[in-house]
Amino acid sequence: MNTAMISPQLKEPIAHEHKHKTNFVTKYIFSLDHKMIAKQYLITGIIWAILGGAMSVLFRIQLAYPDKSFPLLEDLFGHWARGGKIQPEFYYALITMHGTVLVFFVLTAGLSGTFANLLIPLQVGARDMASPLMNMLSYWFFLLASIVMLVSLLIQTGPAAGGWTSYPPLSALGDASQGSKTGMDLWLAAMAIFVISQLLAGLNYISTILSLRTKGMAMTRLPLTIWALLFTAILSTLSFPVLLSGFVLLLFDRHGGTSFYLSDIFLASTQKALPNEGGSAILYQHLFWFLGHPEVYIIIMPAMGLVSEVMSVNSRKPIFGYIAMVGSLFAICVLAFLVWAHHMFITGLNPFLGSVFVLLTLLIAVPSAIKVFNWLTTLWKGNIRFTPAMLFAIGFVSMFISGGLTGLFLGNSTLDIQLHDTYFVIAHFHLVMGVAGMFGMFCGIYHWFPKMYGRFMNSTLGHIHFWVTFAGAYLIFWPMYYEGLAGMPRRYLDYSSWISFNQFGGLNRMISMVAVIVFAVQFLFIFNFFYSIFKGRRMMTRNPWQANTLEWTTPIRPGHGNWPGDIPEVHRWPYDYSKDGREFIPQTEAVFGEK
Repeated sequence: MNTAMISPQLKEPIAHEHKHKTNFVTKYIFSLDHKMIAKQYLITGIIWAILGGAMSVLFRIQLAYPDKSFPLLEDLFGHWARGGKIQPEFYYALITMHGTVLVFFVLTAGLSGTFANLLIPLQVGARDMASPLMNMLSYWFFLLASIVMLVSLLIQTGPAAGGWTSYPPLSALGDASQGSKTGMDLWLAAMAIFVISQLLAGLNYISTILSLRTKGMAMTRLPLTIWALLFTAILSTLSFPVLLSGFVLLLFDRHGGTSFYLSDIFLASTQKALPNEGGSAILYQHLFWFLGHPEVYIIIMPAMGLVSEVMSVNSRKPIFGYIAMVGSLFAICVLAFLVWAHHMFITGLNPFLGSVFVLLTLLIAVPSAIKVFNWLTTLWKGNIRFTPAMLFAIGFVSMFISGGLTGLFLGNSTLDIQLHDTYFVIAHFHLVMGVAGMFGMFCGIYHWFPKMYGRFMNSTLGHIHFWVTFAGAYLIFWPMYYEGLAGMPRRYLDYSSWISFNQFGGLNRMISMVAVIVFAVQFLFIFNFFYSIFKGRRMMTRNPWQANTLEWTTPIRPGHGNWPGDIPEVHRWPYDYSKDGREFIPQTEAVFGEK
């Protein structure tokens, strides 16, 4: 192997060796340039976010007005909304696909795929990923998974309707419901392809960070964005194969006559008992949540890295406790693999084993608290610039605190018996993972948009987008905590005839109205995004935010290869702000007395 291609101590060849003839197809479609692949991930993620958000609006309308008919719904969805009312099968399909789309296709692929591809080569000082071809394939597997999942929305029997977790036996028996038929097969196929995409991407990210750092870029000089993306890639690479095995066994149960998850099943529809015996549906839960809980951090850790970088840049202060921040990311990475069964406290889990998972679950709050403390102290007495990116970074910390603290309730096995599968759970994971993850994504888009497109997004529209989304998120999810404490279960489409919970009818209407407003304001962001690509204010300087990291040393519109000459050498860590009487000192500037 040519070691010059991987050694971080050797200068890269000059840019003309990376130039090659391109046309529209090779530049914009089958691109090997990490920056273009980042844009492909981002725009695909935005499309899925629109679809996933629209699904939530539909089922929120159902929850707000369960007794009313909307003829337009029947015109749009046919038999799925007979008489203008969403049918139960369609409702369960909506919540299933909403969760799947937002968790995997937006907050996993859209967030990590975009910013890992954009920032890793630029911030470590590399021409491209370790394997540009593997990088391109990772996106195309993601796109193929997206197409298969989209097709499942269009078939006669409808998409999967077993919840975003697709627990058996509902998901294992094709005759169980309409949503357990072909739609479930397509769901499993799409998710299997998605896992392949994530494995290709994760291995590439790890290889690039460890092998292609420029001269002087020691691990202790990496920006926190790169540390976060490295640990995220490690989590993905180790946990997604377990989920894939769970899906393969589920397909065997569906079509191969096996009994990995099935035992003692009686079908009322056919009035007969199935021959399956010896399996356990709980096995699937173990396999799913061994990925499912690291998945929370696969989503949130990239956002943590983006927020750390944006906060330091816009508070004009060094990040507080760099080593502690890296250490807390490592601790989260390890503990994420040891807490999966806190999702399974009511499955008949041995109480002693449950107490072990309670301890580990509460323990993971410690590194999270360290990060919150360090973010707040980074902001303390900073010369803060309230750009849209900075507002979303601060909003992320707010959501992470308020959503994370309620996780202490759910991490206690005794309290979880009351709160499990209630609206309390919905409020918790939407704030700490869903909304916080989206805020991290918005933070990164507003901050690095000039690097992606050479133009700025409109700041006024960005401020409106933030404040409406921030206020709306709390108005939507905080009331759900109170509904959950009252025992109100999730995944029911009509509470109006339920004496215990029909008192929340007015509250549900308020939540739904706010949800529609928040969804609508996202189109302001989408307009701002696509308009600014072509008409936004041009970027006139390489380093508009006066940041220290390497991506701002490239040309305004970098080509494939990033730097036109030699890659700059690194001489210092990335957070020298307000030091020696200077507002910022780039990583490429030599330390006094250094040759």
